[in-house]
Amino acid sequence: MIWQNYIAFNTLVRREISRFFRIWTQTLLPSPISIILYFIIFGSLIGPRIGELGGYPYIDYIAPGLIMMAIINNSYANVVASFFGAKFQKNIEEMYVSPMSANTILWGFVIGGVVRGFCVGLIVMVVAFLFADLHLYHAWIILLVAFLTALLFSLAGLLNAIFSKKFDDINIIPTFVLTPLTYLGGVFYSIHMLPSFWQKVSYFNPMLYMVDAFRYGMLGVSDIAVEKAILFIASVCVVLYLVNWWALVKGIGIKN
Repeated sequence: MIWQNYIAFNTLVRREISRFFRIWTQTLLPSPISIILYFIIFGSLIGPRIGELGGYPYIDYIAPGLIMMAIINNSYANVVASFFGAKFQKNIEEMYVSPMSANTILWGFVIGGVVRGFCVGLIVMVVAFLFADLHLYHAWIILLVAFLTALLFSLAGLLNAIFSKKFDDINIIPTFVLTPLTYLGGVFYSIHMLPSFWQKVSYFNPMLYMVDAFRYGMLGVSDIAVEKAILFIASVCVVLYLVNWWALVKGIGIKN
């Protein structure tokens, strides 16, 4: 049984990775182009008028947040599109009647999202080094936060796909939840610039913890203690994993 699950997991992961590499112009290219535009508009044109944030030029300060945006959007989009596509084409039923366990199905889709998030994040980071004077102050924190964030949003994308009943449903969360939280998560500013009330409100935004911890890894500056941020991200990953596993075991969104 263990060997069968390993073969199934390996096959599913290879399919997920080859899927987004096959259509790389749609999956890997858009984020670097968007980030270049962000660097030109917010970094080179508007940035010099803003000055420094956290002791760094504005273009350097926003670079880690822009990399995180790419990781978040791509890890989420990969899993939600792939799993819902499998539901729509009735492929997911074939997995259910096979000996594959819920854990195998879950990790097979999620690893695909994590790998895509890492690939796009790496490309965007290379682009960022062309525009900004960046340093890798804490490489292990950069890798850990990037992995946990990609894992969290891959799990979130899977949860969205499980409960979605039509194509419109998979666009609601990214449009009305993900995008506003990302833009208000400290990508373009420090929360210390906000009035006291809005600073307290910002602490309820999970994106803030991810962006801030990643910025600490690259620049060595942070608005929130990095240990607190990593613990928060890891805790959300555990909760999302358990919810997804329960939903897959029960067949929610599939059997009915």
